[in-house]
Amino acid sequence: MTAPARARNPLAFLEAEIEELKAKGIFRRLRVVQSEQKSRCVIDGKEVITLSSNNYLGLNTHPKLMAAAAEAVRDYGAGSGAVRTIAGTMTLHEQLEARLADFKHVEATLTFQSGFTCNTGVIPILAPEGAVIVSDALNHASIIDGIRLTKAERRIFPHADMDGLRTALREVRDADADRTILVLTDGVFSMDGDIAKLPEIVDAAEEADAIVYVDDAHGSGVLGRNGRGTVDHFGLHGRVQVQVGTLSKAIGVLGGYVAGSRSLRTVLEHKARPFLFSTSAPPAVAAACIAAVDVLETEPELIDRLWDNARFFKDGLARLGFNIGHSETPITPVIAGEGALAMKLSDRLFEEGVFAQGIGFPTVPEHLSRVRTIVTAGHTRDELETCLAAFETVGRELALI
Repeated sequence: MTAPARARNPLAFLEAEIEELKAKGIFRRLRVVQSEQKSRCVIDGKEVITLSSNNYLGLNTHPKLMAAAAEAVRDYGAGSGAVRTIAGTMTLHEQLEARLADFKHVEATLTFQSGFTCNTGVIPILAPEGAVIVSDALNHASIIDGIRLTKAERRIFPHADMDGLRTALREVRDADADRTILVLTDGVFSMDGDIAKLPEIVDAAEEADAIVYVDDAHGSGVLGRNGRGTVDHFGLHGRVQVQVGTLSKAIGVLGGYVAGSRSLRTVLEHKARPFLFSTSAPPAVAAACIAAVDVLETEPELIDRLWDNARFFKDGLARLGFNIGHSETPITPVIAGEGALAMKLSDRLFEEGVFAQGIGFPTVPEHLSRVRTIVTAGHTRDELETCLAAFETVGRELALI
């Protein structure tokens, strides 16, 4: 008998993709953090100053959050044990949601496992078949995936182009005056650090009788009074129907939430698939998030320090001659150009003791590859000066300045 032919490896294309990444110079291994996530931490065995954390206010190691988490484990255990609709809704979850609703000045909130699952769970409900979605071209990947889960018509307007938004809305209304329209935008755009033109977006949406949906992942804890976000920053309470926030960036823990009306919360409880089919947040997470909201309201100096540091660092990069785009927030891109050069910039900075992760296509266009920096309230002025010195050294070496 002849031996059977060896089966072809159906996953061989994955190895080919890896080799292609290596050939382009954009292959990356996961960096491993081996200490507390502070302004200085140990990554891959090396102590570095990190500029790649979303921990804007340093709350992940705030004593009040750590104490709340430990107490919750003692009182409620390590996990919640079920999805929210069966036996997974605990006292702490309801306390957190009530606290967030009061903080955001809305009727109700509902927490999810992440900001990403908020968008994939909520957008399909607000844009059923027959609806039209009008979305900014640079909205976050989770918004894009949420749109893909709908059967709604899609209109994408150029980034921050208010004429483009108004044209899209007018065309939809002229074609059918009764269609549901959902306007989607980030509050702060995560790769460029610019702020949505929310007052103009709201005005245009109101003229078209459209729903306004703001993903405020990078605005929560950063913009507005005590970090209430982009809606508060512009004084638009009551004019934005849906706000999404994260609990894993400035809040310093894990999860996401949707803020809006009581009827929105009730429908999401019955229909939002990530909410229905994923176990709820562990007690320690919920308790730490409650403590984080308390800190936002009682320690506003953290946000002041964040913005002082952001202005100092942004001014330093611009003075050195780097291309930092049009950032208006603590997110500051340092645009290198092609992906391989951005990764080289990142690697050389790491050798100099600064961790700033390289970002390339498909997250950003190839010609706009960059390292994305985020300063925090926890950085000292000496640390930021050290980072600027490293950028100057490496920037001259790579002919970026």
